[in-house]
Amino acid sequence: MSHSEWAESQLAEIELLSSMFPTQEEFEVTDQLALAELRDYVEGCAESPPPSRPRFLIKQKMDTASTKEVDFTISCAYPSDYPSVLPEITVRCSELSRAQQTQLHADLNAYLKESCRGEVCVLSAVEWVKENSLIYINKSSSAALPSKKESASPSEVFSRLWIYSHHIYNKTKRKNILEWSKELGLSGFSMPGKPGIVCVEGPQASCEEFWSRVKVLTWKKIMIRHREDIPLDRRGEDGSAGESMDSLRKFTSFEEAMFDPHGNRGNHMDLGQLYQFLNEKGCCDVFQIYFGIEGR
Repeated sequence: MSHSEWAESQLAEIELLSSMFPTQEEFEVTDQLALAELRDYVEGCAESPPPSRPRFLIKQKMDTASTKEVDFTISCAYPSDYPSVLPEITVRCSELSRAQQTQLHADLNAYLKESCRGEVCVLSAVEWVKENSLIYINKSSSAALPSKKESASPSEVFSRLWIYSHHIYNKTKRKNILEWSKELGLSGFSMPGKPGIVCVEGPQASCEEFWSRVKVLTWKKIMIRHREDIPLDRRGEDGSAGESMDSLRKFTSFEEAMFDPHGNRGNHMDLGQLYQFLNEKGCCDVFQIYFGIEGR
């Protein structure tokens, strides 16, 4: 990539972050002059690359196992040749000891080196921090999470799995996802590109079979980001019969969903359109689970 391409990527990412975190309490550019110089260079008002580096802060509140909110501040500075190299990212939290903070930074950098080489990655870093940082404070909390899905009999449980993949490009994998979901009687959707998202819903045994097939394919990264398990014999407060399998479905069938593909390879989707799609299906809360931010 050239200096101009690096600069364009940097400015585009800052503008994306400012739209996702619209208040100064969430996102703060700490060097406005550097940002102005970067914009002038990208727009052709300056002939040489900017001498200073854009710096900004992303501030997030996260819930702990004790329901206490913890403040995290993610400080970022762009090297001139970012995204060809990683940005300088520092995570600050008063609840972290120096050893915990050192380990968090080491693990975050290892993740970014493996997953985001040569691409803008600040949003991925924010997502990783949202997903993993509390482990360093509440190491015991992660062990308790899986208990929910074991609380009911698999034969009479409706499940909805929200699967996250680093990317879904391969045509054969996309075909398998469509064919397997229909074979197993599952509804939901898949969003190819980077990241890749798959939602399947239906009988728990069928969802588990789908996941067992998908996860053994070759992936850079794939996981169940969130799951919902609902016993079908659950009764209403008035003693009436519980919901049926079909009444619990958010989707009528399974489809591959595309949301204004863009980017150099046409492999990035419009997350705003994804949020609207999820909102229409009554499951927009999962957007924050996937991306660590509230959709708007």
